[in-house]
Amino acid sequence: MAAVNIPAKETPPVALPGLARALMSVGKLSQEGAEAIYKKAQAGRTSFIAALIEGGHISSCELAHSVSSIFGAPLVDVEALDPLRLSRDLLDPKLCQAYGVVPLAKRSNRLIVATADPTHQEAAEKIKFSTQMGVDWVIADHEKLLRLVETTTKSTSESIDHIIGGDFEFGELQSEDGGAQEEAEAQGGEVEDAPIVKFLHKMLLDAFNMRASDLHFEPYEHHYRVRFRIDGELREIASPPVAIKEKLASRIKVISRLDISEKRVPQDGRMKLKVGPDRVIDFRVSTLPTLFGEKIVIRILDPSSAKMGIDALGYEPEEKERLLEAIHRPYGMILVTGPTGSGKTVSLYTCLNLLNKPGVNIATAEDPSEINLPGVNQVNVNERAGLTFAVALRAFLRQDPDIIMVGEIRDLETADIAIKAAQTGHLVLSTLHTNDAPTTLTRMRNMGIAPFNIASSVILITAQRLARRLCPQCKQPADIPHEALLDAGFREEEIDGSWVTYRPVGCAACNNGYKGRVGIYEVMPISEEIQRIILADGSALEIAAQARREGVRSLRQSGLHKAKMGLTSLEEVLAVTNE
Repeated sequence: MAAVNIPAKETPPVALPGLARALMSVGKLSQEGAEAIYKKAQAGRTSFIAALIEGGHISSCELAHSVSSIFGAPLVDVEALDPLRLSRDLLDPKLCQAYGVVPLAKRSNRLIVATADPTHQEAAEKIKFSTQMGVDWVIADHEKLLRLVETTTKSTSESIDHIIGGDFEFGELQSEDGGAQEEAEAQGGEVEDAPIVKFLHKMLLDAFNMRASDLHFEPYEHHYRVRFRIDGELREIASPPVAIKEKLASRIKVISRLDISEKRVPQDGRMKLKVGPDRVIDFRVSTLPTLFGEKIVIRILDPSSAKMGIDALGYEPEEKERLLEAIHRPYGMILVTGPTGSGKTVSLYTCLNLLNKPGVNIATAEDPSEINLPGVNQVNVNERAGLTFAVALRAFLRQDPDIIMVGEIRDLETADIAIKAAQTGHLVLSTLHTNDAPTTLTRMRNMGIAPFNIASSVILITAQRLARRLCPQCKQPADIPHEALLDAGFREEEIDGSWVTYRPVGCAACNNGYKGRVGIYEVMPISEEIQRIILADGSALEIAAQARREGVRSLRQSGLHKAKMGLTSLEEVLAVTNE
């Protein structure tokens, strides 16, 4: 019987993935090689691209360039991206981990996604279904992309722990009425989150230790940042995940006794942090609704600043003498002017501390009270409840006061009551927002106060600024041209070579060459001649000219004097004063 030849059974062709076929089309892989890699990937339950690179057939970098060239898609270096600034709300982290992709941005109804394999149809369909947006691929190095996926899909807790740097011991955070954090959490248990608690405590303590005056917690669309104001300058300290913004805001609001459900209007509160057996730091909290969440600013209130003494504030001897003479007058009005953050409150409380004696009745109205001073009757203005500055002042006058301090004169009614109090045997201290001392008088005139009332009540005006103090360890003499000194405001006879200006350098002990701040003051007593100018409805220029004739230094002149003494730099004086 003749043998029958049975044809061998043909092996069905392997259904290669799109990436394999693309690489074969440009000669990067052979048919046999691609099939072998694909079978190995299936056996090892891994992706084709992972088996391709792990087998040493092509490097991750070369593959990214080839894929970008084949498909005409942009190539992006993901190592240059800041993971903390990438939005974590664009795509489910589980999808990112499953398909090795990272969403980079949203443009209209399209999502820009980084991938190493743009042929992965399942990934594209899942992303479209999840986001209801089209997908635009950009190509990235596979190995770098996997590291970025791992970083961006970490939990918020892990990210914050990384910022904090491990275990962190903290003191007892209290609300303004003294309740401990456990009591506050009972009202808002939903915000209890150990990493958030640690992060907030670390920021508060770091700010205090770095001598910051304010902390700014700022949410944006794709990132979140924390900045400290140190020596008058804002510095970025941390960039926590944007996902923490709601929990962090709620945590701060709970401790500050604010309404955590109200996110549409600004709120103000206070809290305390106990950092030792007998040391408590006070904080004033202000929230502000912004486009992408609530911005929170926390001001550090140091009660010891009011007890530093007048010499620590930086007054020159003649300025100090004028101020002390005015505050020991039995009646009249003393005004402190300057922008927000120029130290007006500290100056006023330093004066009150000098006047705070057992035989003196002192009452203050502020919005809100920043420094607690035992022996002084302090009232927080609450306009929503009807307790305005004017209402508080009227009440003070029925409380047998000797000295009254008004946080700020904002309107004619408050100014009118304050002036009447100054004219009827009370010493009144207050603040106004004006640029210098002479313009304060014309500002009061513009508010509608009669010249006679201004001239008969105001006894002294102090304008002030805070300039950064040069670091004594690293400051160096500055070589400033003669003409520049003249332009700055020095007189020809002053530039005699007997003194030298210094410039900031920077060292480990300071902040870019500066450490701390020093006050610059224009202390202007209201003399009889200035009273005559006020009564004649004179201008601020006339008042300023008369003040110079009487020996009152302008803010610029006072700043130049500080520069001559080597306390600050000429650049800093020019930056904080205007002439």
